[in-house]
Amino acid sequence: MAATVKVVERKPRTLWEQSYYPEIFKGLGITMGRFFRNTFGREETVTVEYPDVRPTYPDRYRGHHYLTVRNDGSVACVACMCCPTVCPAACIHIEAAEHPDPTIEKYPVRFEIDLLRCIYCGLCEEACPKDAIRMTSGVHPVPHDNREGFRVGIPELLDKTKLTKCDHGGRDGLGRG
Repeated sequence: MAATVKVVERKPRTLWEQSYYPEIFKGLGITMGRFFRNTFGREETVTVEYPDVRPTYPDRYRGHHYLTVRNDGSVACVACMCCPTVCPAACIHIEAAEHPDPTIEKYPVRFEIDLLRCIYCGLCEEACPKDAIRMTSGVHPVPHDNREGFRVGIPELLDKTKLTKCDHGGRDGLGRG
């Protein structure tokens, strides 16, 4: 089977078009138009006066991670390694150990999430067979001034008081509603 080739004729550019001045003027026109519209057309400008006015997040917003606990207060994670395996950003690191309770096979000695690498896709939450890791709605991580603050471990993932809560239309922002 022979391939057919279609030859496309290009019209030659004029000297004016080759100088790129028309494109520069078009870009400046768009920029100046937006500048004047934002400066003098204040009723059309969309601005959120944060933190006085909190944004409302959609119901499917995936915010900060947290770990759930069992009835006895221990972490519900069984260190099955499903969440680090499915994570596309490779931001979850788990070290497992044998649990003293013979009914539970393993537990995480170290469960760490690097929030700077995380893309908040929610795959870790979907992959967990024990529903041990969840992502909150309407809650985002507290800002830090160094990289180490964005590496959260088991104590931070269990402590929901360190989360920054936002208005979410009546939902508590922690869990499923």
